[in-house]
Amino acid sequence: MFKVIQRSVGPASLSLLTFRVYASPKKDSPHKTSVKVNELSLYSVPEGQSKYVEEPRTPLEESISHLRRYCEPYTSWCQEMYSQTKPRMQSLVQWGLGSYEYLQNAPPGFFPRLGVIGFAGIVGLLLARGSKIKKLVYPPGFMGLAASLYYPQQAIVFVQVSGEKLYDWGLRGYIVVEDLWKNFQKPGNVKNSPGNK
Repeated sequence: MFKVIQRSVGPASLSLLTFRVYASPKKDSPHKTSVKVNELSLYSVPEGQSKYVEEPRTPLEESISHLRRYCEPYTSWCQEMYSQTKPRMQSLVQWGLGSYEYLQNAPPGFFPRLGVIGFAGIVGLLLARGSKIKKLVYPPGFMGLAASLYYPQQAIVFVQVSGEKLYDWGLRGYIVVEDLWKNFQKPGNVKNSPGNK
């Protein structure tokens, strides 16, 4: 182990030492005069001032520039819409992947229940012939009724939450109608009708 350390320390320590090297000219070579730095071709300064001259644009470059200026609002709008919709799309993809995994490992009896709920929706659609309001009410109502038979706890929670929301909406509507009715009943708001002239 001592030999390894000695061999590795030796060359490394020599690299830290500094030496002076003296060179002597050969006796056979003729004596030359030294060359100044500004006389070297590498350091020569061009005479006169250089000036930047812009090349004229070709018709192709002009048309590309015009096309870029024309498309700039549309590309910025597309980038903005992309930045807004990207998080939504990512959440949608995550929801789809979660649903796919759930359907791959579905609990026993899930698919027959799903079939009964879907069949109830089709029956509601068939019974709702003739009226647009029936087409909006019957299929979701029949599907909700079938789903509440299979999932009673979730149905109770859904009815409670939706009942509270419907009550809030009804209360807000009642307040708005009451305010409109009071404003209409004030004597200053009666407009001149043709019979009052």
